[in-house]
Amino acid sequence: MFSPAIKHLIEEKSGSFLIPASRIAFVQDDNPLYHAFLILTKVKYSKIPVLDKERHVVGLISLAMITDKMLQTDEISTDPLNELQVRDVMQKEVSTINFVQTTLESQLHLLIDNAFLPVVDDRGVFQGLLTRREWIKAFNYVVHTFDIKYDVSEKMSVK
Repeated sequence: MFSPAIKHLIEEKSGSFLIPASRIAFVQDDNPLYHAFLILTKVKYSKIPVLDKERHVVGLISLAMITDKMLQTDEISTDPLNELQVRDVMQKEVSTINFVQTTLESQLHLLIDNAFLPVVDDRGVFQGLLTRREWIKAFNYVVHTFDIKYDVSEKMSVK
């Protein structure tokens, strides 16, 4: 559990944690694989969310997942880009969070193993991303302002 003072300082920055869906590149699960290839190449992200027609998060896709399908025994083929859909290649198991219902501690634990977490509302509709980068920026704020905002007396001496 976070100390109340630390939690308060992190919450001061938590409003900036969510990158809204309107600013996020994504593809739909029924898009041709070439579409995902083009999007990932242009936006230069390593991985992006995959949504269904109702804007529910159904997976993640990366350039590495796509190029793996293009690798043949002795050549690279672009045929899979036209033959497959995103749903045929995507990572189907993905952790999502409801930003309002997920504690700061849970967010932090999930971000240890994930560079970002898709955020959904109560109906499971994609709202945006919570990124490890934004969390690290908040932690940076805490370590640089803690002593300014709180009177800290040393309990242990450092040897």
